[in-house]
Amino acid sequence: MKTPDAPSFPIWSAIAPTIACHTAVWTAICAVGALGSYRDYVGQAVHGYGHFLLRWLAYHVPMIMLGSGLSLALSRWPALFDSARRSALIYTGLLFSFLPLEWLYVAFCDVLFRGAGVAWAAVCSAFMAMPMFNRFTEFSWMSGTVVAMAAIGNWRLARVREAGWRRAQNDNLALQLALEQQRMLALRAQLEPHFIFNALNAISALVRTGDGPLALSGIARLSDLLRYALAAGARETVSIGEELQFVHDYLSLQRLRYGARLHFVIEGDSVAVRHGDCPPLLLQPLIENALRHDLDSHEGEGDIRLSFALAGNDVLIRVCNPLQPHATPNPGAGLGLQNTRERLQSSSKPASLQTQRVDGRFLVEIRMPLQVA
Repeated sequence: MKTPDAPSFPIWSAIAPTIACHTAVWTAICAVGALGSYRDYVGQAVHGYGHFLLRWLAYHVPMIMLGSGLSLALSRWPALFDSARRSALIYTGLLFSFLPLEWLYVAFCDVLFRGAGVAWAAVCSAFMAMPMFNRFTEFSWMSGTVVAMAAIGNWRLARVREAGWRRAQNDNLALQLALEQQRMLALRAQLEPHFIFNALNAISALVRTGDGPLALSGIARLSDLLRYALAAGARETVSIGEELQFVHDYLSLQRLRYGARLHFVIEGDSVAVRHGDCPPLLLQPLIENALRHDLDSHEGEGDIRLSFALAGNDVLIRVCNPLQPHATPNPGAGLGLQNTRERLQSSSKPASLQTQRVDGRFLVEIRMPLQVA
């Protein structure tokens, strides 16, 4: 019956404070009842208010003991009244054990306050002659005490369970967040070496052609690109304007390799779009994918387009390149689009990546909310 959230302190250390608390509560109740009795007998008795208060307190000592006992039991077994069957058994047990003893105690108090000698025969006689109204009153006090303690116990238990549920929810959310962060780091770790590998391929192509100055220029540009990639990779978001500058630097490096074959157009990059935020290194994999499946697949000129468009509160980012019917299939693993799609799915705001073939061109479209970085 004991739950994991049960108090760990010894039950004995709670006896005195519990009894003091219940004594204070019942003293307040008795003070009100004694005031009513005193008013009923004003002018008819020589006793003052203190006499009536003492009698009320004496009659309700069993209630103080019952309330204190149930409180101590609940501190040891918080789920004591959690079950309807168990609650019914406890109430029935008190009804046939505590209530008769309480009636007997009330009879004893009656004999005591009448000033007669306290004898067992007198107490038994008072017990048998007790009016039904008095018996029902004591029954009501006992029932009310049990119901009140059961309600308090179940309320406390509900609070403990709710707190435990909230802790479990928070732990679960923290675990999910940690997993998503690790997943994002893993995707970035895949993305950055992939980008470096392709950039180095571009420079190695220049070295093989024997063009030393262009190769050195390419190395310098690669250094600038890596500096941005490292800085941006440590941030959650960057501005689209920063990403566009990175794209320009990346294309400058690729132009050393492709020369006049590389034709690239950017449209719709308004001030509002440039100030919007996006995940770092979002555009470069799309451009790289277009280069792979366009210029790397044939000998002629390319035609790659990057465009931005506003659609309500969203921004649409499109990258497209022509589909060459007789082009040699590129053997790339397709990590760029796959990683970008997974990064967008893992981001905190709703975003998507779709691909399609339109009018002889391959189109990649990203849709995400336009938020100021």
